[in-house]
Amino acid sequence: MVRTVVVHDEELLRSALVQLLRADAALEVSSMSPGAGPPDRDVPPTDVWVVDGDCLQGQAHDASFPARRGDRLVVLTTAKRPGILRRAFDGGALGLVDKNAPADRLITAVHTVAKGERFLDQALTVALLEGAEMPLTTRELSVLSLASQGAPMAEIAARLHLSRGTVRNYMATAIRKVGARNRVDAIRIVQNAGWT
Repeated sequence: MVRTVVVHDEELLRSALVQLLRADAALEVSSMSPGAGPPDRDVPPTDVWVVDGDCLQGQAHDASFPARRGDRLVVLTTAKRPGILRRAFDGGALGLVDKNAPADRLITAVHTVAKGERFLDQALTVALLEGAEMPLTTRELSVLSLASQGAPMAEIAARLHLSRGTVRNYMATAIRKVGARNRVDAIRIVQNAGWT
């Protein structure tokens, strides 16, 4: 039996994934919510973790997730979110499955990852390469991230220990690099790509 835990922040989808995986008699499946999971000592022994990529910024999916849970991680994502895809890959996930794939592909990915082998959904390969080409520097991304939280230029400058003019320059460069019309559009583009 391959002991599998599904981690998703939405109850209905988490339950659906559990039922889908239980269709394979070789899988023993349970689930947990990313934010309300039990302490590490209470987590049952697990061979493979199936994690929703949209939860990657949650507590259970930070950079230490593979270190705490092991590298036998299958991440569900889409080609439209290259940043999330790249973070999952760089974070040590062995399996990357497109959310638009047929159900049997997820089951195949779980069995492949349980053997310690990598599973990369064909539909995600180009997006994975695009995720490596995130056009913004760390500082530009920090400026956009603070702006997305509603921080005005003066607050961004103070928090990042920069002058207001430097913050404006970073913002203008970020807008240009992502092909946005304005800062709101740049924030939308960066968030939709999963780069923040």
